[in-house]
Amino acid sequence: MAEVKLFRTWSSRFALRIVWALKLKGVPYETIYEDLSNKSPLLLQYNPIHKKVPVLVHNGKPIVESLVILEYIDETWKENPLLPEDPLERAAARFWAKFGDEKVLPSIWESFTSEGKEQEEGIVKAKENLKYLEEELKGKKFFGGEKLGLADIALGWLALYGNSVFEDVAGIKLLTEEEFPLLSAWKLTFADAPIIKDNWPSRDKLVAKFQATREDHLLKKAPK
Repeated sequence: MAEVKLFRTWSSRFALRIVWALKLKGVPYETIYEDLSNKSPLLLQYNPIHKKVPVLVHNGKPIVESLVILEYIDETWKENPLLPEDPLERAAARFWAKFGDEKVLPSIWESFTSEGKEQEEGIVKAKENLKYLEEELKGKKFFGGEKLGLADIALGWLALYGNSVFEDVAGIKLLTEEEFPLLSAWKLTFADAPIIKDNWPSRDKLVAKFQATREDHLLKKAPK
């Protein structure tokens, strides 16, 4: 029995962070795929508060919430550190990881799950947030400098979902090379890292999934 288990879904961008971190650290683990429409008793046991993935179980003890899990992994397995040694740089990495979750992702999601004027407003908001990331990458290969780190892993969903998948499904262009040259270069560099590209979910499956998700959101918003 593996001492490390990861409860996830195949498409969760939050669970993907944990996959990348474990692969980067060379930590062997067992994957348990969850159906969130029929959650397993084990998932509910390990995460009774939020009842969601990802959940990392290490020696029988659960750790939940993806950013918390990333830090746990970094503190438990020291090889290939995700966070720098300098306290200020560590704080910056945590800030940008949270900024991605609290500002960038909601604004992109708003533009993706809407139409017309609401979508246009969402795109403006999303691009305003992306400009902060563009500025942060000046003179850097990754958000932490020359090495892939916690902020890159936390923002890694942008490299897959943030442009091509959302563009195919909703026709929105957010992360263009003309407007965001540094972020576009980061996206390509990040996606080309072996531990990343070897662990992408199927793009065709993602497009189909997000097509259904968008249609569902639009249906719920439609006047009745």
